[in-house]
Amino acid sequence: MNANISLNTLPLGKKAVVSDLTAVGTERRRMLDLGLVRGASVEALHKSPTGDPTAYFIMGAVIALRGEDAQKVLIQDLS
Repeated sequence: MNANISLNTLPLGKKAVVSDLTAVGTERRRMLDLGLVRGASVEALHKSPTGDPTAYFIMGAVIALRGEDAQKVLIQDLS
């Protein structure tokens, strides 16, 4: 696996594994509740027409995250 990168840099159609979160407080709790936990698989699915937010498939659900939030999720690219 490659070094940790931010989720917002994951190309569409690619899969990765969550390695850490840099968010704190209630924002961190929200991300954990959405399934962004260490070891979870995540796939970038679609970008909105304006480019933000991006839809991700995680834990059996499609979740849209703004770029500024996705930047706080560190991943290891599986490619």
